[in-house]
Amino acid sequence: MIFDNDTSSAIRAAAEADSRYSEYAYEFVLSAVESTLTGIGERRHISGEELLEGVRDITTRQFGPMAKEVLNHWGVFTTLDLGHIIFSLIRAGLLEAASGDSLDDFDGVYDFKTVFEDDYYSG
Repeated sequence: MIFDNDTSSAIRAAAEADSRYSEYAYEFVLSAVESTLTGIGERRHISGEELLEGVRDITTRQFGPMAKEVLNHWGVFTTLDLGHIIFSLIRAGLLEAASGDSLDDFDGVYDFKTVFEDDYYSG
């Protein structure tokens, strides 16, 4: 996805503020939010679980058997890492949270080895 200058600057600032993750991870997650919303067919708030399911599907489609390796290369090892990225994008003003949203919504939702390797090769 190509971002305008303001969005690119905000992504860069988010990545600099929390440098555990590559700037590519921030870009990918923001693109995954947009893709998930497109797949739902309406502009609305999506839960952490819905977002993580969207990220899983998009990551598998885009990177196939290398999905886990790509995410790991970007510093993303767990669904909680994805939550940290989401909340960094919220702080950067690129996404909005609902009153009940929490980082806990992203903790332990699925295991990367299971969904990106085991399920990929068994399905």
